[in-house]
Amino acid sequence: MKKYCWYLLVLPFSVFAESPKVPSAPGFFELRTYHTHPGKLDALHARFSGHTIPLFKKHGMTNIAYWTPKDQPDTLIYLMGYSSREARESAWKGFLNDADWKAAYKASTAGGKLVARLESLYLQPTDYTPALKIETQAPNRLFELRIYTTNEGKLDGLNARFRDHTVALFGKHGITNIAYFTPSKESDGARNKLVYIVSHKDEATRKAAFGAFSRDPAWQSARKNSEVNGKLLVKKGVNSTFLVPTAYSPMK
Repeated sequence: MKKYCWYLLVLPFSVFAESPKVPSAPGFFELRTYHTHPGKLDALHARFSGHTIPLFKKHGMTNIAYWTPKDQPDTLIYLMGYSSREARESAWKGFLNDADWKAAYKASTAGGKLVARLESLYLQPTDYTPALKIETQAPNRLFELRIYTTNEGKLDGLNARFRDHTVALFGKHGITNIAYFTPSKESDGARNKLVYIVSHKDEATRKAAFGAFSRDPAWQSARKNSEVNGKLLVKKGVNSTFLVPTAYSPMK
């Protein structure tokens, strides 16, 4: 006669509960520039630090960095991350319909609107951009936003030069590579612009680093070889903006 042993295994409810969702790593980015009405920048900072940033997070957006341009008063520039373009649209819809956001917006604009003009640029990471590090404990640095405009059909050549030479040479000369993007297909400049962010200790360090980089024989050779069939960039095709992180910026 067979004998059986019966037992009851009790597991915690959490085993059966749905696992918490882990936010996807950003694969789609947006660079937003707010030009405020005169004297309204401090109020915009207060709205972001007290309301907007936590609400962005609530709706699944990744707050990456917030800056004020060094030589552009009444301006806020910030970088956001999303898992996809579709996720971006869904997140913003939820944010704009959030009762807490509507209340914060109403209270902050009681004395007049804060933002006079908004610019938005959708970005996709290049295949050579470094892994994104949102350093919350890093000392304040001077960031630099650089936008390159290429001659027609030369964007691939510029990306190849950065991928194979420039990024490594920047690191060699003490320039910190933060992120490299090209505008997404629905944005202006999708076929002729490279958008990237680097950082420096300060302006003096930045000047010395770029000076050493430009004199480096490896860079001079890479540039010469990449332009045997013509210049990659249009005349005056480099736009540079120095950025200072705000007090509430995750990346500093």
